Amino acid sequence: MILFLLAGWLVVLAVQVGCLLFLFARTALRPVADLAPPTAPTTGVTIVVCAHNEHDNLLELLPLLTAQDYPLYEVLVMDDRSTDLSDVLLDEMVTLLPNLRFIRIDVEAAHVTPKKYALTIALKKATYPVVLLTDADCRPASDQWLAGMVALLGNKDTEIVLGISPYERAPGLLNFLIRSETLFTAVQYVSLALAGRAYMGVGRNLLYRREVFFRHKGFYSHMRIWGGDDDLFVNEAATAQNVAVSLHPDTFTTSAPKRTWADWKRQKQRHLNVGRQYKNGDKAMLGLITASHVLTWLLGLGVAGYVLYLALTEQREALLNPMLLAATGLFVLRFGLFWGIIGRISHRLGAMVRWYAIPATDLLLASYYCLSTARMALTFRQKQTGW
Repeated sequence: MILFLLAGWLVVLAVQVGCLLFLFARTALRPVADLAPPTAPTTGVTIVVCAHNEHDNLLELLPLLTAQDYPLYEVLVMDDRSTDLSDVLLDEMVTLLPNLRFIRIDVEAAHVTPKKYALTIALKKATYPVVLLTDADCRPASDQWLAGMVALLGNKDTEIVLGISPYERAPGLLNFLIRSETLFTAVQYVSLALAGRAYMGVGRNLLYRREVFFRHKGFYSHMRIWGGDDDLFVNEAATAQNVAVSLHPDTFTTSAPKRTWADWKRQKQRHLNVGRQYKNGDKAMLGLITASHVLTWLLGLGVAGYVLYLALTEQREALLNPMLLAATGLFVLRFGLFWGIIGRISHRLGAMVRWYAIPATDLLLASYYCLSTARMALTFRQKQTGW
């Protein structure tokens, strides 16, 4: 039995080390170009913000968007059935801020979810051939946000630019879990994009050409699914050649995370439902990464129990088992690589998690993924059996 346990642990550790060295290290070591290179394009851009009852956020955000250092752009706000006087605010701000306009949506479409309907209208009404998406509760890191994102369209094959959007830091376990999970999600989607396997982006910071949106019929294949206006669209439209990633800190956007466990739980449930719609190859890759992460710690606990048993029964010679020594050494290597590589990426992505907290993030995420998987399995069984 112990041989099977050690063999399994060696396999998952090898998978983890491989992911860290050959996948995640791409993000850790990727050079970041200076903003606004001489060949930066001057393509017109429409910044799109969908807002439902976001009066206070719009009051803060719109001056930042209209102050971007870029020669040709507009800011288009989609006021989606707001009841908090957002339309009154927007009427006033249009007269005060340059390049700002808004469209009011008064009815909810029957055939598509509200945000996807608002975004579809925005893509049809946008003045310019490129759109940059963000949310009302986001804040660009600098006035170079727009210019830096657009600069990556310099390659004629590039149609989609994935941006980074960290969450604000706050005290408490929930905030730490959200930042940890957001960090590891970014590690995965950025690293896979750099490897030519882009599978998602975040609508808080996402740029693409309008042409690619209409070529893929917008959100047609998932228009009734709540969420997915960002990651499912990228999952469909991305190729090995048409995606770039912006890692310059001036092109990040920050946003406020959920503040209650109930709100975060609803958000994660929506994300899980969307994730089920990914391409099979992407689901398999993400499943392998997640499963190996969880099993690294679960099997490690089993091995630790075995080692403790040997120590208590004074079977010291068994502690020199070559397979046990190899697995322990590989675990130490994996632990150090995770701390170093993920810590380096976290630093590059706005210090989502401080370097000294990366080991806690490692264990917390393994626990979270394990509990989430168990909960999904239980839910599936309840649906199958009816209890």
